[in-house]
Formats: sequence, C-alpha cells, structure tokens
Amino acid sequence: MTRSDASRVLRLHAAAANLSDHVEPWSRTSDLRSRLSAAPFLMAPMAGVSDAAYRTMARSGGAALAYTEMVSVAGMHYGSLKTWELVDPCDAEPDIAVQLFGRDVGQFREAVIGVQERLRDRLALIDVNMACPVPKVTRKGEGSALLADPDQAAAIIRACTEEADVPVTCKIRLGLTSDAIVAPEFASRMEDAGASAVAVHGRTRSQLYHGASDRSAIAEVVSAVGIPVIASGDAMDEKACVDILHETGAAAVFVARGSYGDPWVFSRALDRLSGREVVPPTTADRLGAFECHVRLLDATGGRMARARSLAGWYLKGLPRAGAMRDAAMRCLTLDDYLDLLDGIRSSLEGDL
Repeated sequence: MTRSDASRVLRLHAAAANLSDHVEPWSRTSDLRSRLSAAPFLMAPMAGVSDAAYRTMARSGGAALAYTEMVSVAGMHYGSLKTWELVDPCDAEPDIAVQLFGRDVGQFREAVIGVQERLRDRLALIDVNMACPVPKVTRKGEGSALLADPDQAAAIIRACTEEADVPVTCKIRLGLTSDAIVAPEFASRMEDAGASAVAVHGRTRSQLYHGASDRSAIAEVVSAVGIPVIASGDAMDEKACVDILHETGAAAVFVARGSYGDPWVFSRALDRLSGREVVPPTTADRLGAFECHVRLLDATGGRMARARSLAGWYLKGLPRAGAMRDAAMRCLTLDDYLDLLDGIRSSLEGDL
C-alpha cells in the first residue's frame, strides 16, 4: 500500500466495518433490545475523540455501534458548519448514532429533523446527552444539569421522539451529588416520555471522572425501568466489559477510554462473553492499527494533531515507548507519522 492510497484504506475499512453479513445495520430495525442482546458492546460518545476515523476503527474492531461526540443543538440552530460536520459519517461507516446536547426543546426538534434529512438511512439512533459534567455545559442548564430539571428533560425526549423515525435514547448520571441520587426515578421519567433506552454513567456529576463507577447503582436503574439500560463507566478491558454486563444486568455496555489504542476490545469482549478464546493483539497488530488509524484520519479530513494522542495510546507499553511518543509530538503530517512508524518497525524488527 502506497502512502497516497487513502481511498484503498477507506475501502478496506468499509468492508471490515460493514456488519450487514452478520446483522442488519441499526437503522433498519426498531427492535433495539434484540440488537443490544446480539451485540452489547458499543463505542461511547467521547468529546474530542469520536471522529469518523475513530468510529471506523471501533467498528472494524467489533463495536456494534459507534457514536458521534456530543453535538450542540444550538450550534445546529445557528447554522455552524463545523457543528453540522460532526454528524457526517465517512464512506466507511455503515451507520452512526448521533448524540445531541442542549436545553431548548425547539432546537432539539429542529436538530432531529435536520440530522435525519442529512443522514437518511445511515442514522442509527438519536441520543440526548444528560450526563456531561463539564461546567461550561452545565452552567447553561445542559448536560447533567438536566438531572435537576426532569420536566425539561422529559419535554426534550418527547420532542425528539415526535420527530424521529429512529429510536431516541438518553445518557444520564446517577445524580448531581452522592447525597442526591436520582437516576432510577429520572430514568423512569425518560421512559414515560418515550425514550427507547437509557445509558447510565455510574458516577455523579460532582465526581466528574474520579472514583469508581458504581455498578450496583446502575443495577438499581435496570430494576426501575422496562427499557434497555446501557451501563457506562470503567469498561477498560474485555473482562471489565463482561463483568459490568453481568453485575448490572444491563442490556449493553459503553466502552470509552478502554478503546484508546485498542479497537479490538469490542470483539474480545464478545468472545469472552460467548466463551470463545480471547486472543490479545500482537505488537505488529498494534503498529498496523496505528498506521491504519492515522491514514484514516488523513483520508477523512481529520485533524492530524489528534494523531499525537493516538501515538500515546497505541504505543503504550512498547519498548522505548516514551521516546516514540516524544518523536510523535514533533510529527505534523501523515508522512511524518509513517516515517515514525518505519523507524519503530526497524527498531523492533526482531520482536515483531
């Protein structure tokens, strides 16, 4: 494969990511519970991470579904081209889930209509973010701030379901603080409003991403609702993914940080769940995936600066990884990263 053959990379990944030989794309079925039961490990929405290249790698690695990063309905309302581009799948993606955030009911309604028109049959579902704990989001009454306003949250879900031809779901946290756990009651309200599933991050807003995700609290939400629950938080490897599924009774698990530099975590989790042999990636696999990822990043118009983070994730644990990461920080173009990979392969030749 030549360095300029980006289109071939996309075709290869399109074949790997297309699940139609095994299950229908998400957008062609309304039976969300059955789909989750068949393939319960999903790539979570991650701000600044979930671009087209990352989603394609995750689907190629076995993720049943991949989400956009959270997209502002206000940005859509005011016609931001950069905001709208966040919902565009690349050619290699069979379908995607779009996660929206905001507070204005009318803007949510507009966004759902616009996203459906833009993506058509490649839209798998609409998810509403009610979990983001970042102050610049919550101080506007968005994200996890909606946990304190269930009436507004329910109105948003109703507006989305009235316009959507695909399932509408939401992602929540346990509550604002540890002494104000509202997730079971809040999830039940979202179910009554029409949500097809609810994802629960097992931390409160005040915890941000500190401490451990509370699996027993997620299990309480599972008991409180009749719709599928997607467990979120601390799914760092295939064992954790399966343990979370069993301990919470959830229908599915979101994998976020656990997929950093490890797109195969989804297929390994499914192998473990199914009792099949779990085969870890080799060093050659990791370097090959890193190369595919940076090629995809370039081919899909992604910001090459993101490849610096990718280098840290894919190279972690390799001999002289620190020096390799330092070298990656000086890379600016695709060719720079490919030269770096050539050097790494040469230095590890006897170990590959």
